[in-house]
Amino acid sequence: LADVDFAEALDRVLRYPAVGSKSFLITIGDRSITGLVARDQFIGPWQVPVADVAVTSVAFDTVAGEAMAMGERTPLALVDSAAAARMAVGEALTNLVAADVRDVSDVRLSANWMAASGDVHEDQGLFEAVRAVGMELCPALGIAIPVGKDSLSMRTVWEDAGAARAVTSPVSLIVSAFAPASDVRRTLTPELVRGEATELLCVDLGRDRLGGSVLAQVYGQLGDVAPDVDAPAEIAALYRAMAELRATDRILACHDRSDGGLVVAALEMAFAARTGIELDVGAGRDPLAAAFAEELGLLLQVRAHDVDAALAVFEREGL
Repeated sequence: LADVDFAEALDRVLRYPAVGSKSFLITIGDRSITGLVARDQFIGPWQVPVADVAVTSVAFDTVAGEAMAMGERTPLALVDSAAAARMAVGEALTNLVAADVRDVSDVRLSANWMAASGDVHEDQGLFEAVRAVGMELCPALGIAIPVGKDSLSMRTVWEDAGAARAVTSPVSLIVSAFAPASDVRRTLTPELVRGEATELLCVDLGRDRLGGSVLAQVYGQLGDVAPDVDAPAEIAALYRAMAELRATDRILACHDRSDGGLVVAALEMAFAARTGIELDVGAGRDPLAAAFAEELGLLLQVRAHDVDAALAVFEREGL
């Protein structure tokens, strides 16, 4: 990062396809079919596609519903396949928490595994990833994975001018998370509320690791330390804290931190509301790492007079 200019880095990251547009494959379909769709991808009056979670009502005469969110951290598998699998689960859960889900134990997962079976290194990576999620992380959270699928032929081989060629995809886990939503009307979105004195709070569950990040990729790098789920108990604590704050209407907007990092999450919130923001990442931190690390976390908008109360809830939960 020694010669990386912040403005140039942000420009490159915002042009990266996974960051630059979330509209591909959204606008080609009917997002409101059945009349029971309570939350689709597009947020706010300018319809910016930055929603974290999908929510549907169970019937026309109730506010109860179901929430669904997804997570994937495939590039991290080039650094650490177990960390990539844990982060896929973590991202799905930090997306899902924007809905009115009472407890993390209410969540069920669907796991879609992809790997190049038969390659000794990829077999090892797949084993470590499945063990990390199926035998360690999900049991620690009290979450079941009752369904899923796999594609184990993620390698292609051909000949070019008599020379053997091959492309092998890294181990990949796509996680879909489902949970009952008590009230579909209480789903939080990334759209910032204007006209009030408010502050943004970052609930940080990581350590500013840049391995496999979009920032690394746009500079032709990979990195050697990947983000990870360091403390599963913190995810459960996050759900409890969010349930308490939602019940007292202290959160105005919510967005998870994933592709592009903290600065992209903040910009997406600003785009949805067409407003300016000011960020303070804290003294003593590398601003590039703080802004672009794709660790687990949330950005929350709260009223200025509610900041102390919100911080007290998170502190009580050990966050």
